[in-house]
Amino acid sequence: MKLRQPHHAAPGDAAARRAARPVVAYRPDTLPPVDLAGLRARKARLTQRRSVVAAPRDAACIEVPAGAVFRIVCTGGPQVGDLNLWNARDLTERFYAGKTRALHGTHLSTGDRLWSSFPHLRPMATIIADSLDWYGFDADGASVHDVIGTRCDPYTARLLGGADYHQCCHSNLTRALAAARALDLDVAEGLVHDVLNVFMCTGFTADTHQYFMKASPVRPGDFLEFVAGIDLLVGLSACPGGDCSAEHSSDAAACHPLVIEVDTLPEGAEDDWQPPEPVPYDRSHGT
Repeated sequence: MKLRQPHHAAPGDAAARRAARPVVAYRPDTLPPVDLAGLRARKARLTQRRSVVAAPRDAACIEVPAGAVFRIVCTGGPQVGDLNLWNARDLTERFYAGKTRALHGTHLSTGDRLWSSFPHLRPMATIIADSLDWYGFDADGASVHDVIGTRCDPYTARLLGGADYHQCCHSNLTRALAAARALDLDVAEGLVHDVLNVFMCTGFTADTHQYFMKASPVRPGDFLEFVAGIDLLVGLSACPGGDCSAEHSSDAAACHPLVIEVDTLPEGAEDDWQPPEPVPYDRSHGT
């Protein structure tokens, strides 16, 4: 964090330097627009449903075909989840939380897209409904569904707490991916990545700008709903922090399951869905 008492004196033009006009780094209005009406109309055609449960302090994976709708549903009580997305045909293409944050902001909601890693950089999924969109930003500057925090993990837990804890979201996702694709744990761990913190309520403190969490406003029945742009493997961890009102990376919090529901076209139905193409950069990098 920035020093409260700097070690160096401010220059004479410090006020002018601080008064520089902020410029938004990326302009998402230049992206192709999201056709929410069309995506929601498509949803009405998807009549075949299956689901998987991410148990408390554990994770689950489920395949979602391109053009299908998947939603994350709170069921038993206030609970946040850590979401990973992989290209089901190539696990090295995965959700890029940092670039998604740069394009859409620190917290996501309806109409935002979840972008994939280089060299693909295409929308893996688009949010089409968010039952917590009423929350907005509160007096602390907090909101829900962030792409700020990474995921709770056993390495940071060990570093700060001095003990091993194996039900962190990083470990939960590693186990779930390893089981889903019959991978060695070390291979699966290398594919787990920064997350969308579903239902988590977070922000930055006003004084030190440190990442904070507070009790999630999520309640049973709340959901976040997406359309899959490409064939996906979706991984979700039901965070050991429960509603994240106190702490995570421990067994102290009350935790509840989360459900992933997947709606697809009936078997044999014709489909005109066109997955988005990767960004057509030639990858020459100036050579």
